[in-house]
Amino acid sequence: MTGPAGPPAPDGSGPVDIPGPGGSGPVGAPDGNDSPHPVTGLDDVVHQRVRLGILTIAHEARRVEFGFLRTQLALTAGNLSQHVAVLETAGLVEVEKGYAGKRGRTWITLTEAGQTALAAEVARLKQLIARIETPDGGAGNALPRTPEETP
Repeated sequence: MTGPAGPPAPDGSGPVDIPGPGGSGPVGAPDGNDSPHPVTGLDDVVHQRVRLGILTIAHEARRVEFGFLRTQLALTAGNLSQHVAVLETAGLVEVEKGYAGKRGRTWITLTEAGQTALAAEVARLKQLIARIETPDGGAGNALPRTPEETP
């Protein structure tokens, strides 16, 4: 027995039945309720690879210098500037410009909102990892991995 219609088939032919625990019903969250999949909680501003790197490095240091970020993330100055601007607009980092000797410097600091957003992103990623590492997704509702495993 299969559950209700699920997402569209990859070929666009219509919805796919999704087997649930015991062969009937929709696949729920690992905790057994029907809460949304953890991927729906990922924040696009935070999750983008470079911005996640900026936030992570800024989390590790009280204040990080722009040049250090550029080197660590292997980016051009212009590319890094764009990503920092997105994070600053979202209120996740503060940008401070000043001088170290006679050289202009830019420092990036993680805000409290940035700390919160990074922690939420890491929590969602851990939920996704748990769904992958636990064969049954924590609730006996893992989808078959290959066509051969389909009942």
